Amino acid sequence: MKKYFLLFVLILTSVIVKAQGDYNFSPYGIGFGVSTIRGYTNVAKQNNTLAANINFTYNYSPYVPITLELEDGRLWGGSRVTDPSKREYENNYIALYVHADLQLGQIIDYDYSAFNEAIKNVYIGGGLGFVNDNVQNQRTNLVGSQDYPIGTYVYPGSDKSLNLAIPLRLGYEVKIYNEYDEPCVRIDFEYQHNIVFGEGLDGYDDPPSQFKNQHPDQYREISVVLKYNFGTIRAFTKRIRGTSF
Repeated sequence: MKKYFLLFVLILTSVIVKAQGDYNFSPYGIGFGVSTIRGYTNVAKQNNTLAANINFTYNYSPYVPITLELEDGRLWGGSRVTDPSKREYENNYIALYVHADLQLGQIIDYDYSAFNEAIKNVYIGGGLGFVNDNVQNQRTNLVGSQDYPIGTYVYPGSDKSLNLAIPLRLGYEVKIYNEYDEPCVRIDFEYQHNIVFGEGLDGYDDPPSQFKNQHPDQYREISVVLKYNFGTIRAFTKRIRGTSF
């Protein structure tokens, strides 16, 4: 009789643990991502290039990640051949961002709703960061004028600078669950638009009277990010993997 009682307790405990797993999540994540990037600077023509990042995430909840991200990328624009002023730049930059995202799953009820279950991983976010610029560009004029023959005018600006940046984010996260219905792997598809204060992305800081200069430098990223969750599990207030029937 005692054996049957112990067996019953073990089965009951297993069921309870499995049920609690529906609410559990890991507080930390580590991962990497790749992005296609494009600048929006005072140079008219911009090219699509690539960036990569590594990241560390603190999951305040399954739907509110706070991430520290280190990014290495290359921005490129202009042309010494086709640009009317023959200006061209290449910026091999490093950026550090801290950003937080709010997924819809934090604020909507998605259990027993197929539609809400599908949209619960949509998110918006923002943060703060710095971009360390390392620019190589065409610093002297290749188009001559009466006042400035070719090679005599030096475009103002700096080849190296550190600028404050604000990232604005929109994305969708695919959560991959383990056998206990805990999200263990996350794949993010996201768009991030970075507003960079200053004129460091292309290294040109010409007066608006000579070149159109109506906004801070910016660049956008379209990214795929892979994260692996780890750490002592915590409990959420509702089922993470909703039942959509």
